[in-house]
Amino acid sequence: MTTFKTECCIAGGGPAGLMAGYLLARAGVQVIVLEKHGDFLRDFRGDTVHPSTLDIMDELGLLDRFLKLPHQKVEKLTGLVGDTPVAIADFTHLPVRAKYIALMPQWDFLNFLAEEGKRYPGFDVLMKTEATDVIEADGTVVGVRARGDDGTSRDILADVVIAADGRGSVLRDRAGLTVEDLGAPMDALWFKVPAHPDDSDQTMGRFGAGYILVQLFRGDYWQCAYVIPKGALGNIQAKGIEAFRDLIFEAGPFDRERLKAIRSWDDVKLLTVRVDRLKTWYRPGFLAIGDAAHAMSPIGGVGVNLAVQDAVAAANQLARPLREGTVSVSDLEAVQTRRMFPTRVIQAIQVAAQNNIIGPTLRLKEKPTPPFALRLMQRFPVLRRIPARVLGLGVRREHVAEFIRHAKG
Repeated sequence: MTTFKTECCIAGGGPAGLMAGYLLARAGVQVIVLEKHGDFLRDFRGDTVHPSTLDIMDELGLLDRFLKLPHQKVEKLTGLVGDTPVAIADFTHLPVRAKYIALMPQWDFLNFLAEEGKRYPGFDVLMKTEATDVIEADGTVVGVRARGDDGTSRDILADVVIAADGRGSVLRDRAGLTVEDLGAPMDALWFKVPAHPDDSDQTMGRFGAGYILVQLFRGDYWQCAYVIPKGALGNIQAKGIEAFRDLIFEAGPFDRERLKAIRSWDDVKLLTVRVDRLKTWYRPGFLAIGDAAHAMSPIGGVGVNLAVQDAVAAANQLARPLREGTVSVSDLEAVQTRRMFPTRVIQAIQVAAQNNIIGPTLRLKEKPTPPFALRLMQRFPVLRRIPARVLGLGVRREHVAEFIRHAKG
């Protein structure tokens, strides 16, 4: 058994965990981040970096270096409803420097944060180390019990434990926090299709008779999501991979030759969609953020960006009391108070979209026509700025506190 002592231990090396760790270390806090894998290379993680997150990177003086990483820009969101093209959101009017969504593999984003964190002596990432339980004393969480991939046990004692270990969070369960499930009527099948030089580079969604296909342009390939009713995977797989390729052929612009890239079900990954949130995100010595506090639907691709906003709010609130050894329950509560409202609003929008757009579309027998709101946006383009604002900047936009921005590495 190896024991470490730090000021903050963060379970999970995703966007919430690494951003929180980076910001706290930048502010002079001793931080250990635990990541159970040996690297950040995972297929089909969220890779839409919205203007709100790009703005955070700009505030930190990181944006220029960050944008040297390979990425694609999405300035407008479009769709095809039945046979009708529609424009949905226009980010080019947002009051930020980067007026677009950057499509970037999440592992590049995470590697970037991990490398930037190394500039600060208080920042440490333990790879291949999985948080398995909380350590308690007199009703207060005082650390994390972790296990290395070689089976060795590690205890990390900390003034505050932050659970950022995703929607299947082990630590939130061990901490005894209650999850409220809001439901989701669909899942998504993720796969890649090769891009051709003469393809449009437009990211879009296709809404047809009983299907929804989302296409994200990734340079030399298309990252696609085929939306299916909740629990329908078994029936689809029973018909065989060729029948699945037929579904994609009927839904999208891809010829059958390209679809041969989907060789087997090994090339298709299931994203089980969940929308839930904790009723209380904290207890003495413990705080949950990101997907561990609120699992988001993939609608709008906002999950990464809400996680980053949580991380900023947590660092802004906790950095000084962590440095001073004065963290209280009220500090932890303040993070939830700050972030619960935007979580509720975005999840309400997602649930409304699930119930009124996604679910009905998956039940359609005939091609749909654009609803009134979309028809109005086509007639009055200025209205496209509304969804762009909500998707691009969020409901309550976070800014990095001045004392963290100006901290010296």
